[in-house]
Amino acid sequence: MKRSLSGIKPTGVPHLGNYLGMIRPAIELQQTHDTFYFIANYHALTSVRDAAKLRQDTLNVAAQFLAFGLNPSKGAFFRQSDIPEVTELTWVLATVTSMGDLTRAHAYKAAKDKGEEGALNLGVFSYPVLMAADIILYDTDVVPVGKDQVQHLEMARSMAQRFNHYFGETLKEPKELVREDVATIPGIDGRKMSKSYDNGIEPLSSPKALKKQVMAIVTDSKGLEDKKDPDTCNIVNLYKFFATAEELNGIKEKYRAGGYGYGHAKLALLEKLEESFGPARAQYEDLLKRPNDVEDILREGSKKARVIAQGVLQRTLKACGIQ
Repeated sequence: MKRSLSGIKPTGVPHLGNYLGMIRPAIELQQTHDTFYFIANYHALTSVRDAAKLRQDTLNVAAQFLAFGLNPSKGAFFRQSDIPEVTELTWVLATVTSMGDLTRAHAYKAAKDKGEEGALNLGVFSYPVLMAADIILYDTDVVPVGKDQVQHLEMARSMAQRFNHYFGETLKEPKELVREDVATIPGIDGRKMSKSYDNGIEPLSSPKALKKQVMAIVTDSKGLEDKKDPDTCNIVNLYKFFATAEELNGIKEKYRAGGYGYGHAKLALLEKLEESFGPARAQYEDLLKRPNDVEDILREGSKKARVIAQGVLQRTLKACGIQ
């Protein structure tokens, strides 16, 4: 069985875009792959300056994935910082990575375009090396990514290839598993759902908060009796991810017939979200009350991951003459 790896940055409560684009596919991948999922708290340090917040966000994201259905017994679920080998491999890979490669990374280029590259910390500039170590350290076969993230895998593969060129075939060269069917999830304002736009719908929010988010979805000004176009409506474009084909056709027919308001559609969406996420919310809230149990799961996952990590690192150090 091939090994798949994904990292999850601890950045607060997930919205529907996070769930549909990354979380649900990651959980589904457990049926076909040996999955290694880690919470990328070292990566979070490039921007987080509140230690208590980082600890809490790490616990939160672990509880979120478990509540959504991640099975920690299938592969390994662990905290990045619990695997010290990742920082050692990062240094080794840094010695075979050119500055030119790093200046072509998306984050650096975006900062340079804004004239802000001088304000970047070294962690942001060199994050592709740590990311490559995250992947290579576990003899990863594939990493599921969207098309906009393929560069990360190209850079990781390049580092492995360069090390192998210098020191012989040692590191597995990972491949991207591109999700061609990843859709753009609309936020409440119609733009792509994003934390930076503050336009998300957070399925693990309280029922009251979730209702407020859904009812804030922007629509056109057509009245109750007017016929409406379901194919251009943000409400329907979210509803379709949680409804059966019959339910989706039903709401589309109501739109086209008239006499069905956007308020009705929002309540129908809210009902589907509660049906889909109500149990996960309850599980999430329960897990937060049992942080020691979550910690136990992460520790067990780190034990599994370190067995692989130690073997890959020892193989690497021996190849380049450190051992």
